[in-house]
Amino acid sequence: MIKLDSVTKQFGAFAAVDNISYEINNGEYFALLGPNGAGKTTIVRMLLGFIKPTSGRIIINGMSATDPKSRQYVGYLSENHMIPSYLSGLEYLLRHASLIGLSGKDAVVEADRVLETVAMKGEERKKAAAYSRGMKQRIGLGAAMLGRPKLLILDEPITGLDPIGIREIRTVLENLRNNGMTVVLNSHLLSEVEKTCDTAGIMYKGKILVKDSINTIVKNDETLEDVFIRYIEKENE
Repeated sequence: MIKLDSVTKQFGAFAAVDNISYEINNGEYFALLGPNGAGKTTIVRMLLGFIKPTSGRIIINGMSATDPKSRQYVGYLSENHMIPSYLSGLEYLLRHASLIGLSGKDAVVEADRVLETVAMKGEERKKAAAYSRGMKQRIGLGAAMLGRPKLLILDEPITGLDPIGIREIRTVLENLRNNGMTVVLNSHLLSEVEKTCDTAGIMYKGKILVKDSINTIVKNDETLEDVFIRYIEKENE
């Protein structure tokens, strides 16, 4: 689904991403991990076509990420997405549906489908002002899923949620496995990543230190957090 081939992104003399190569397979749940400033956001912005690599190639579903057509396969939930308080969840979804060319009955049917998927049926006509943060995240996730994308990119989707909200988002992601969705998850909550994702890549100073299955990376009695700290500390020795 995704291939990064010797990808570098420089801002002046600074290499935010430094000659990275790896692949993410169809149906894989991949966690992109790293401290602030590691280059994770730059990777996400290149995947979405917001910025172009300085060198190297990014391929999404067989197409260059610089080709606008590649984004028809991608759904995206940003870290700080906002739903205007005066809109209902359904109104918000219908506005997003219009952005992908759906209108009328087609838009309503597609909105109804994602409401079911994110467990927000029965709540869709309430104004966003009445939603909990977890409910807003589920509506945002539903908006990212409109049009049945093959790749879902989630930037810190559970930050700030209480345990119930975290569990609700985790349940939605687990259910998406049945649809063969590929997920790229950017998160600092490593305990949750360990429960949700198949594979992980740890970034630091623009480089990938390791990319493998979580079962392979995490050994013996370690947690993913232990592994993360160990790799970062080793780089700083």
